[in-house]
Parts: sequence; C-alpha cells; structure tokens
Amino acid sequence: MAARIAAVPAGDRVAVVDRRFRGHRHALRLALTDPRFDTAAVRGAVTARPAARAALTRALAALPAGSFTPAGGPGRSAADTTPAAGAPSVPGPATPTGAAAAAAPGSTLTHGGAAGPVPLPAPRRGAADDVLPDALAAGLAAAGDLPHRPELGVLVAEVPTDRGGAEAAAAAVAAVDEESVRLRGAVKARDGFFTTHCVSPYSRYLARWCARRGLTPNQVTTASLLVALIAAGCAATGTRAGFAAAGVLLLGSFVLDCTDGQLARYSLQYSTLGAWLDATFDRAKEYAYYAGLALGAARGGDDVWALALGAMVLQTCRHVVDFAFNEANHDATANTSPTAALSDKLDSVGWTVWVRRMIVLPIGERWALIAVLTAVSTPRITFVVLLVGCALAACYTTAGRVLRSLARKAVRTDRAAQALDDLADSGPLAEALAGLVRPLARRAPAFAAPAVAVLAAAGVVTTAALAPPGSWYPVVAAAVYVLTSAFAVALPLKGALDWLVPPMFRAGEYGTVLALAAVSEVNGALPAAFGLVAAVAYHHYDTVYRIRGGAGAPPRAVTRSAGGHEGRTLIVALAAAVAAGRTGFTATLTVLALAIALLVLTESIRFWVSSGAAAVHDESGELI
Repeated sequence: MAARIAAVPAGDRVAVVDRRFRGHRHALRLALTDPRFDTAAVRGAVTARPAARAALTRALAALPAGSFTPAGGPGRSAADTTPAAGAPSVPGPATPTGAAAAAAPGSTLTHGGAAGPVPLPAPRRGAADDVLPDALAAGLAAAGDLPHRPELGVLVAEVPTDRGGAEAAAAAVAAVDEESVRLRGAVKARDGFFTTHCVSPYSRYLARWCARRGLTPNQVTTASLLVALIAAGCAATGTRAGFAAAGVLLLGSFVLDCTDGQLARYSLQYSTLGAWLDATFDRAKEYAYYAGLALGAARGGDDVWALALGAMVLQTCRHVVDFAFNEANHDATANTSPTAALSDKLDSVGWTVWVRRMIVLPIGERWALIAVLTAVSTPRITFVVLLVGCALAACYTTAGRVLRSLARKAVRTDRAAQALDDLADSGPLAEALAGLVRPLARRAPAFAAPAVAVLAAAGVVTTAALAPPGSWYPVVAAAVYVLTSAFAVALPLKGALDWLVPPMFRAGEYGTVLALAAVSEVNGALPAAFGLVAAVAYHHYDTVYRIRGGAGAPPRAVTRSAGGHEGRTLIVALAAAVAAGRTGFTATLTVLALAIALLVLTESIRFWVSSGAAAVHDESGELI
C-alpha cells in the first residue's frame, strides 16, 4: 500500500476507501472531494491532500504488523457500482480530476479517474473493526493531524461485515432522499430572513442547474457583478424606467450572489480565489450601485454624492467593526459573557432570531430595501432611508459587542493582536512616532487605545466638517490625528475594547475625506472623494480577506507606499487647504485615488491568482 501511494504524483490527492463501503455518494463526496481540508474521513474512507500525504504514509507505517493481510485476488474500484458478495451497494463517487483513490482493502488504486484491478490488503475474516481507512484516520488523529469529519446528518456511511449489515445499510440508504439533503446543504445554515425565505427556496435549484451544466461558482459570481453593473448603469440614466429596471436587476444580481455560494457548497468547489471574488465583488456591486444612483440623481438636478459617499463610509465602517470584533475574539479564552448568554436564550425563541437578524439590516434586507426604494422613489429618499437604517443597525450591533467585551473575562492572543494591528493600517508616520510615544503608552490605562482612537477620529472629522473652505485648522487636526494614531497602536492591541481601534481609524480617514470634499464647494470634489474612499476601502477589504484566509496581511511595503490611514488623512487635509476653491483639490483626490487603486489592485490580483493559499469558504454567518 505504501509503495502504491508513493507512486501517485506528489501533487495529487490520495483517498483510501474500503471496498465494503455502503452509503450515499454524497457522504463520500463530502469526505473525499472538499478542498478546504488537508485530511478528511468518514466511516470506511479517508483522504489526504498533497500537504498531508507524508502524514498518511506515516500513519500507514505505524499500523501493527499483520493487522491487514493481502487479498486473495484482485478487487474492484471504489467507483464500481456492482454489488459485492450479494450485498446491494450505492454508486461510489467519481474520482476527482487530479486525485488518486485507493479503494481498500482488496480493491483498486485509481488515478485521474481511471481504475483498474490492483491487489491491495484485505481485512481478516470476521474482524468487524478491521477497516484500513478507519485505522489510518485514527493514526492521523493520534499524530496530531486530526481529519475533518463532515456532518453527515441522515446520510449513511457504513462498512458492513456480513449480508445482514449490508442489507440494513442498503435499506437506510434507500430511506433517504440524497438529492434533497444535498440541496438543503447547499444553503448557508445562518442567513438573513429575506435570503432564507425569499431567495434560497429557489436559488438552490438554480445552483443545481449551474452545476449540471458545468458552470463554476466564480463564473456565477462574475455574472452577478455584471448584472449589478448593468443595474448601476440603468440607475445612472436618471429616468423612472431606468430606476425601475435598476431595482429589478439589483435583485437579480442578489439572486446570483446567493447562487454562487450555494453552487460552491452543492458541488464542493471551494477556493481561496472564489471566496475573495465573492467578498470583494459584493462590495464592488453595492458601491458601484451607489455611484449609479448619484449619477442618475445628478441628471435630474439633485446632487446626492455626499449621501452616496456617506452610505459607503457607514457600511464599510460597519464591516470593519464586524471583522475586528471577530478577529479579536477568534481564539480568545474564557469566551463567555452575560450578554452572550442572553443571546443564546433568545435564540431558543424562534421569532426573536429573525427579528434580531433583520434589525442589523443584513445584505439581503439591505439590497431589497435599496431595490424597492430605487424603483418607487428618488435616489435622495433611497440614501436617506438607507443611512438611517444602517446607522441604527450599527448602533445596535456595536453596543452589543461593547457590552460583551466588557462583561467577558478573556485573554487575547498574539495572533489576535497582530490581526488588529494589520487591520489598523498604520503607515510610516504612525510607525515612526509609535516608538517615541511607547513609554507614555505603557503607563496609560487599559482602555487608552480605543479612547484615544475615538477622540482622534471625532476630532479630525468634526474639524474638517466645521472649518471654512481653505482653513488650516483641518491640517492641524490631521497632524494631531497622526500623533494620536501612533499612541493608539504603540502597544499590542490586547485590551477588551481594542477591536474598536481599526473601525475608528476607518471612520476618521473616510469621514475626513467626506467632510473636506463636502465643504470645499469645488466642482467634482465629491465624486473624486467617492473614488478615493472606494480605492482605500478595497485595500482594507483585501486585508480582511487575506487574514481570514490565513495568508496574513498585505506586505508592509504596500501599506507604507499607500501612506497608511494617518498619512492619507494628512495629505487630503493639506490638499484642501492649499487648493481651496480650485479644481486642484479635485485633481489631487483623483490622482491619489488612481495611484492607490493601481498599487493595491496590482499587488492584490497578483497575490490572489498565484498565492496557492488553502481553499476557504465563508460559513461564519456574516450577514452584513
């Protein structure tokens, strides 16, 4: 067996399946074809990706001598659909392209989808627990390589040792509608009310339709983006027919957005690139639609660019709150609090779950709201309602997380502190000053970092909003912001509320750009500011999804070259003061937006296309 496994090309997956396996095809599919896990197993089957091939070989070598004896003759492929020894079987899974499967004992080694009879070890007669794949899975676990064991639910995965057991397994298989189970499994377990009850009941069938025609989740994701961009173009016409078409197309884009994830779960086509495309395209679609609404309003003589930019700023800050809180508590110990306990109790009352999910205005409810209001009202009304709803949702979620953080007694890890530091996006100015203020930061109370970040962000945004055009007060406030930003990150962010630091920095930077553009009274300043915030927000989302994918933040050289949040804030404040009342301010914002977009997009696309990071898929239940 070891020699045959070693003969399989190093870049291929190896699977070992007992030829007596009886169960559902989808049970084997879940165990043997999911690319997210280096090792996985169900009863009678175990698999190892290339990274875990050596561990599988060691587990095989560690088995007691004589545990398995050679078969008396050639066996059959795991994909063989013919019953063995009179016991009915269920069709086995198709061997994934580029994978190798060893159906053991007494079965065949398959590679690249081809199968042929090769004698392999067979179990000792009458030994019910003598199942090689299970022994290998136990060996992997004992060595610290715990195989992933998928939740099978009502699906069957058994290795019967006699005719009675085989017949019982066959009856259990026949009693379950496997396709129905597979379709239910394609839907995310935790989602919003609108998505769960108004989209998923039929989008799962669209996902199956796509799977049967060979479409990939990335292709569906791209189609969703294209539909959303067409919707934005319709909104930009500024006509009532255009607004109505835009609302319908936005809902269609959301249906496709749900379908791509369901297709990934239905066909187990997970990938790091796919997760990144799904996440970033969601933001690109929503923010492009905001721009389309603003352009359409301008055609009708109504300037709503400030509202559009405000909606983008608020939604991005909400996301950063969500990401930072989750990263801060990702591996925290003693992760309990009275607030969390109350939430668990409320979860037991069904209707409260949906109410609380709707209150936070998740993506399904939010896009439905935007689509309906676009079709029946004006862009200004759409943005005002959206801003009010998102602001209330932000207050609700942030207040709950603050209470949880204050109530729980937890120790944050170095990993969590590093993630928050990466999310802070500090540039060369903050880095240089952090060393100078570190002695003072060591003597500050535990809540100093978030308190300073909140005060600094509020101070620079308020000054930018209230100062007259051309004033140098925002420059002074931005300089103070640089110093306080350095103080906030001078020490590791391990405090109970330190997860507030990154979203406060986002609010400080984005809010300053919005305020300075709004009060400048320069033609084109707000659309240029919209482009700048969009480019910087992409960089911040890219950082988040790299951390989530286990790849770490972008290179420090990229963050430094982009200036960091404090550097960009200072540059925009200087541009507003120097080029007050002139088109030079718009030009500066435009050049800065283009430079940052070129920098971060080039490096980001290079990374995601060529990184080879482990496959991931968002099942965290993130709703916003």
